[in-house]
Amino acid sequence: MRLFSPVLLSLFLLLSALCSATVENAADCVAVGTLISSCTEFVNYGYPDPIPGSSCCDAMTLLGTYSDSSVKRMWLCNCFIDLINVYNSNATAISTLSGFCGIVLGFTIDPNTDCNL
Repeated sequence: MRLFSPVLLSLFLLLSALCSATVENAADCVAVGTLISSCTEFVNYGYPDPIPGSSCCDAMTLLGTYSDSSVKRMWLCNCFIDLINVYNSNATAISTLSGFCGIVLGFTIDPNTDCNL
């Protein structure tokens, strides 16, 4: 009995490498937006609330691993602030994602957050 097919394992490794490469490029927040896109219904309409294990919370969990150093945490914070500035009418929903999912990012997702601290 195989737990992973070779194709799925290869895809997982490729996605892991791409995410790691994207995190290292502080100018590129596209990966954050792409991951958060799995939370679109909640961000746009307020439902369904993300719960641990949902695709939205899985994305937040992955983003939580990005905040393991102060440089990455600052980068991730700035990406979230950029998202809030672009999707201002949905700022409250975006700011509650980590809490719903039980993820500690090391900063508060809020338009007034100073990401340089």
